[in-house]
Amino acid sequence: MLRLAMRSVCLQCQCVTALPLNIRTCTTLSSSENQQTVKDLYDLSADVQKIRKFKGWVLQQSPAYTKEVAELLKDMGASGAVVAQILTGHPEAVLYHPEQMQTQRKLWMSVCPNQKELIGIIEKFPASFFTPSSYYDNQQNNITYFQTLNLNKRIITKLMASAPQNFSRPVEHNEVMVNTLQQVYLELGGEEANMKVWLQKLLSQNPFVLLKSSEVLRKNLLFLRDKGFNTAELLQLLSKLRGFVTELNPDSMCQTMRYSQDTLGCSEERLRDIIVKCPALLYYTESILAERVKNLLSAGISISQILDTPTVLELTTQIVIYRIQQLRSRGYDVRTGSLAVLNGTKKDFEVSCGKLQLRRERPIFNPVAPLK
Repeated sequence: MLRLAMRSVCLQCQCVTALPLNIRTCTTLSSSENQQTVKDLYDLSADVQKIRKFKGWVLQQSPAYTKEVAELLKDMGASGAVVAQILTGHPEAVLYHPEQMQTQRKLWMSVCPNQKELIGIIEKFPASFFTPSSYYDNQQNNITYFQTLNLNKRIITKLMASAPQNFSRPVEHNEVMVNTLQQVYLELGGEEANMKVWLQKLLSQNPFVLLKSSEVLRKNLLFLRDKGFNTAELLQLLSKLRGFVTELNPDSMCQTMRYSQDTLGCSEERLRDIIVKCPALLYYTESILAERVKNLLSAGISISQILDTPTVLELTTQIVIYRIQQLRSRGYDVRTGSLAVLNGTKKDFEVSCGKLQLRRERPIFNPVAPLK
């Protein structure tokens, strides 16, 4: 029995002593990291812990060009803090060869006004700048193509930054969609003299429109024409929708139009006029529109007011509630006044509120009262 007890104790000891081996294996996983990369990132004040948490695989790659990337960015005018921010958010940058980065720099500077602006773009869209060398030819060809369209360089830069997919794919894909947009614009009565400005505005507002299908664009426009929209109205919608017309489909548009007509209690002709003023009735889902209408009605706003200012439906529920509260604090009752004061950007609304406040504080002039 004593021997059995001793043997049991020994077995337990073996189990206990085996545990640290497993723990040691886990704690030495960091040894697979490129220690030079880790050191260089620390020296540059990058958040290595954050990189390790979200993109730890980068730290395990070799070779890495951390110092070279930092030197390139600083040479373009980036501060140490900006370099650290870029490398923390997009550590993959250290894996690109210095020659490749210089090529990208030259490519971007062909359309970017200056290096300061380019650093700003890299700070916001690092993945657009640090791209595989295999995309270079497509990038160059697409830049050349957009330049032949006489597009503003800033528009091309914005396209490259916010929608790099447009430049990484073959130029033929962009040519097809641009040609379709130009043809549709002319077919709907647009003037050729204004086409360049119209195209620039459309692409700057929604650069992803080029990634959509030209067939979907024509299919949706045909649906809207069948619903009674004339060519002038279709051209307005194509411009106001900012390319969203390529993301819609007849079924969803039909559903929201039916809901809008039933809720607002208007004729089809009146609904078309409202949609031209407020395209949101086409691309917002029925549930979103229902929530916004319910919120407006609960604030004491009538359907007739919504019909007069349908663009109020483009505002989120939170924005509407906040603006109504701000107007009430200034003595403006949205239940009896125009809803137009609710519309516009944050700056527009602040200006409107300022005018209301000024109107309240301005003393009433009495022509009979003696002058002080």
